[in-house]
Amino acid sequence: MISLQNVSKWYGKFQVLKNCTTRVGKGEVVVVCGPSGSGKSTLIKTVNALEPIQQGKIIIDGTEITNPSTNLAKLRSKVGMVFQHFELFPHLTILKNLTLAQIKVLGRSNEEAREKALTLLDRVGLLAHADKFPAQLSGGQQQRVAIARALCMDPVVMLFDEPTSALDPEMVNEVLDVMVELAYEGMTMMVVTHEMGFARKVAHRVIFMDAGEIIEDTSKEQFFTNPRSDRAKDFLAKIIH
Repeated sequence: MISLQNVSKWYGKFQVLKNCTTRVGKGEVVVVCGPSGSGKSTLIKTVNALEPIQQGKIIIDGTEITNPSTNLAKLRSKVGMVFQHFELFPHLTILKNLTLAQIKVLGRSNEEAREKALTLLDRVGLLAHADKFPAQLSGGQQQRVAIARALCMDPVVMLFDEPTSALDPEMVNEVLDVMVELAYEGMTMMVVTHEMGFARKVAHRVIFMDAGEIIEDTSKEQFFTNPRSDRAKDFLAKIIH
């Protein structure tokens, strides 16, 4: 579903991604982790071209997003993205947040979009909040709305960029529970996170990054029991302890 081939990116003279190559199969859950500044959030943002790259090739579900002729708006409608800070429209109700893109991008009728939105709000346990505004919800609730909003578009892939890092510790599990459920249902997912419990529970593979490079790309069993690089061992010792 996702293929990255020798992806490199610079900010001015600073190289933030260095020849990153990996792939994510259909129904696979891949967790991307590493220290702050390792390039993991930049990497995931290149997958739907929110961050342009200078070298390499990225293919999603058979479409090369690095090809200038690719319709990025159309492609992004198939790629769900959940950000660290929710990115909900503050002036719209929760229901409107979920129906807007369905109507404008997918061309669904108001009734179709509303039905889909309510079904997904129910799924994430927030049906009773449909007519509220984002500011009236807790951080955990807003992030669950953001996940429901992404799912409204019937994505083939879901990308998560540190979806729990802006939340109070008490709210983390309510978001992770929704993500675990998605993973068990077979959603293709690429997740940047420090939540190693989540990685251990549902990841098929773990990608470990440092200084813009993919240092390890291996099964979760291999990563947690016998990481190959000293950098990964050091990272795990600190984060799990």
